[in-house]
Amino acid sequence: MASDNVNDGRDARDAGDEAAAGAGLSTAPAQEDETPAAADAPREGGTVHPGSFGGARRPGAAGAAGWLAREVTGWTRWAWRQLTSMRVALILLFLLALGAIPGSLIPQSDANALLVEEFKADNDLLGRVYERLQLFDVYSSVWFSAIYILLFVSLIGCIVPRTWQFTGQLRGRPPRAPRRLDRMPAYTTWRTGADPEQVLGAAQRVLKRRWFRTAPGEGSVAAEKGYLREAGNLLFHLSLIVMLVAFGTSQLFYSEGGKLVVEGDGFSNTLPQYDDFSSGTLFDVDHDLDPFGFTLNEFTAEFSREGPDLGTPTVFRADITYWTPDGTETDATVQPNQPVVIGDSKIYLLGHGFAPVITVTDGQGRTAYSGPVPFLPQDTALTSTGVVKVTDYLDENGEPEQLGFQGFFNPSYAIDEVRGPHSTFPDPDLPVLTLTAYHGDLGLDSGIPQNVYQLNTRKLEQFTDEDGEPFRFDLLPGESIDLPDGKGTISYEGYERWATFKVSTKTGNGWALTGALAAVAGLAGSLLLQRRRVWVRATTDEAGRTVVELASLGRTESARIPEELADLAAALQPDAPMIPESSDQGARA
Repeated sequence: MASDNVNDGRDARDAGDEAAAGAGLSTAPAQEDETPAAADAPREGGTVHPGSFGGARRPGAAGAAGWLAREVTGWTRWAWRQLTSMRVALILLFLLALGAIPGSLIPQSDANALLVEEFKADNDLLGRVYERLQLFDVYSSVWFSAIYILLFVSLIGCIVPRTWQFTGQLRGRPPRAPRRLDRMPAYTTWRTGADPEQVLGAAQRVLKRRWFRTAPGEGSVAAEKGYLREAGNLLFHLSLIVMLVAFGTSQLFYSEGGKLVVEGDGFSNTLPQYDDFSSGTLFDVDHDLDPFGFTLNEFTAEFSREGPDLGTPTVFRADITYWTPDGTETDATVQPNQPVVIGDSKIYLLGHGFAPVITVTDGQGRTAYSGPVPFLPQDTALTSTGVVKVTDYLDENGEPEQLGFQGFFNPSYAIDEVRGPHSTFPDPDLPVLTLTAYHGDLGLDSGIPQNVYQLNTRKLEQFTDEDGEPFRFDLLPGESIDLPDGKGTISYEGYERWATFKVSTKTGNGWALTGALAAVAGLAGSLLLQRRRVWVRATTDEAGRTVVELASLGRTESARIPEELADLAAALQPDAPMIPESSDQGARA
């Protein structure tokens, strides 16, 4: 019986040694019992409530208050443990990605309010449902913000204690060698004639050369390596926080606007100048827009005329001159993916097209309209559509009226029965302007906003020719045509090129890129590096020979652990040469 007790005591000590040897290989939080302490021993005169964190509840107001405090504290700690667990963090990350899908598929108010209104008009019931669920404002919605903030808190709650624990591990020493090294996953031993001190000194030198942290002990050396694994893990989580902060900052402080500029015209970076504009909640358009402007001097586009790349742009360039508040003017070139940076703003080149120069004279012979009119491309050959709206017009009787023209501009004109007028190549080889004409009320005085590239013909009457057919005509540069019934003339003087620009101010892009790169580096370190410990012990046996023992323990099972231990043993052989032994005393690994 006494022998059994002694063996049990030794087993318990060995188990304790092995637990201490593996302690601290990871900073991952230990799993705790998540069940409320329903079975806590009741205090005298108290009552236990099943499923309660408060334990026994004493009678009276003081007992109730104490029980309630313990209950609130217990549930708060339980909720915090759940929120900062890896499982919940992954769920929140998945929900964040899932919540971003509607923002990509459903038009957003901050990006295109007009498109949102059109969607609501076309889908009355669905539009009301989407509006109730805040699907037109996904990234500023309550539910998306809640997921975002919870994920942020979860990551911080996970990183802070693990960082503190990891710092303690770096300041500490590798744990001493367990009493039974032969119980480690990788183990080897041999006998040598070298002194134990000589063996341990050589082992410490070998381990240091291999970047192990060493700690000499009584008859042994403890070493540890692979701290960068946990550092990579923490770096990955910290990088996620950096990217979340960068994303949130970019959504709150960004601005983005588009502008179509005809050659020779200019743009000033003020809100009324934009064709469309969106900004973050905390962006102040009155103070945060960079003060600058620019003039489009020339737009150049060249296209391949042969081979499989026929019609593909080979040159796509906008030459501009921009000015800043100090009066400095600078020439610059904007090309795709090569924006011009002015202050915190970037000017991107998005698209291009043609603007026919049109002159309209009214029924009194005076010029009612003159200037370039941008036409919008519809295909890669730059078949373009557009409208001309003439408001300052008097008819043949001197009565005020309005004219409207709509049609096509085709840089390389062609026509067939299927497609009608169209372009066959994006260069202006045969630049023909094809229009139909209307007169009446354009509807501009109603106060309802209109698209400048669309013609509302509801209150307009189409001109007809002598045969009663719709009046449609084709013009080459320099040609003009008389409108029916002495209504005036329209002339096609030539064309200009135009380009569309995006002016963007986005904060946090650099931080987001840094966070993404750091996350990749941290993840690589976490996956590729192995945290492990090595112990070397040298003792003298009954015959006076030195017994050398090497053992290694890794955080996870890996074939690299015994291989590394074998390399260490081989490196130690010159200083601790093996004494040949009988076959039953060979090395074991």
